[in-house]
Amino acid sequence: MNRQHQLIISVSGLRGIVGGGLDPQVTIRYVAAFASGLAPGPIVVTRDGRGTGPMLAAAVRSALAALGREVLDGDIAATPTTGVLVRQHRAAGGIQISASHNPPEYNGLKLFSADGRVISAADGQAVLNRYQSGEFAWVPHHAVGRTTKLEDTTAEHQRLVLATVDVARIRHRRFRVLLDSNHGAGSLLGRSLLQALGCDVTVAGETPDGRFSHPAEPTEENLAGVRTQVTAANSDIGFCQDPDADRLAVIDETGRYIGEEYTLALCLDHVLHQRPGPIVTNCSTSRMAQDLAERRGVPFFRSAVGEANVTGAMLARDAVFGGEGNGGPIDPRVGYVRDSFVGMALILDALAARGQRLSHWVDELPKYAICKTKFAADSQQTAAALDALAAHFGDAQADRLDGLRLDWPGKWLLVRASNTEPIVRAIAEAPTQEEAEKLCAEAGRVIGA
Repeated sequence: MNRQHQLIISVSGLRGIVGGGLDPQVTIRYVAAFASGLAPGPIVVTRDGRGTGPMLAAAVRSALAALGREVLDGDIAATPTTGVLVRQHRAAGGIQISASHNPPEYNGLKLFSADGRVISAADGQAVLNRYQSGEFAWVPHHAVGRTTKLEDTTAEHQRLVLATVDVARIRHRRFRVLLDSNHGAGSLLGRSLLQALGCDVTVAGETPDGRFSHPAEPTEENLAGVRTQVTAANSDIGFCQDPDADRLAVIDETGRYIGEEYTLALCLDHVLHQRPGPIVTNCSTSRMAQDLAERRGVPFFRSAVGEANVTGAMLARDAVFGGEGNGGPIDPRVGYVRDSFVGMALILDALAARGQRLSHWVDELPKYAICKTKFAADSQQTAAALDALAAHFGDAQADRLDGLRLDWPGKWLLVRASNTEPIVRAIAEAPTQEEAEKLCAEAGRVIGA
């Protein structure tokens, strides 16, 4: 494979294989393209614990210093924590060094605006344009920026999360919790938060060194060993984070993988009971969210896939909550960033209020089966593939908000190009797993994957 083809630079950020397209030169140029468009002020820099993080962080800090910018170095921090730090320190922006759920050889950069959320597609396009022009205003020696180390990176984030729940009620239950941070950034705030909630905490993969104990994406297959740990420890619940801790998967007390799609649904069920109001999810999120909104009689809206699209729609609709079905709840009271810590606190608060086990609560939620798959694809052929799908599934209601979403009564299919990988993703949801898998398989046949 061509080395450069392993590097993806888009309006959503930069991601690639270190030494296979992603290197210090690319990093410096991309950071310069971002910082050159920011208002005056310091820039927060953090990383998710991957082994290549220190090298890339050094390149990021060097680029910012050469532009005359002050760097606020948060070292290892979760992605939602980065958003909080930007707001807390009134920074001009932030850079999180992370490849999210990708394997260890990957890394990347996620960009934050001054309001502490991932930059919009329009701002991302402006960064791309500057990156391609390559014209940056490097400063003379006397104007080089300095770096300040941030000593406490988690206290404000923890304060904001705790303010959303009944801490005394949760502490009274003394939940036994297994937290799987998988050697990512999540343990830094995760242990502290859960202890503040009075939990008896066991942390797996606590050292944030990027030496993943299992593949980074918190899927059922990858968490088979963690499920065993949950039951062996007699835990009330298992919380599983991705490396930058903006996603959360859940395991119940029986060792059953509840998964990422249920994370948002559980949070919504609790939040809407307390604070009814508009809800926003992306178009690839389980229909459970829509069903819960309809149960409570509140407005429900869909956005295109992508955190920036969800948060933009949340702001436009004055939503009380939102998120993505990949385990990413977003609570405006804490910040407009997907946040695993929000998910943990809200789920524990609901369990404390209900006085029931997680398995019983999950069984009360709307029931769907979901299939998520992906196909290698040439982005130049995506449009033709979607047209072929629309023609093949002519009995469905078609929506081109993001890729192609096809809806039938009680089931749906979404096919769209990934923003971060050279693939096409297919997601289907239906009353049974067989029906969902059949939809994905049929989509694959139609597009020749």
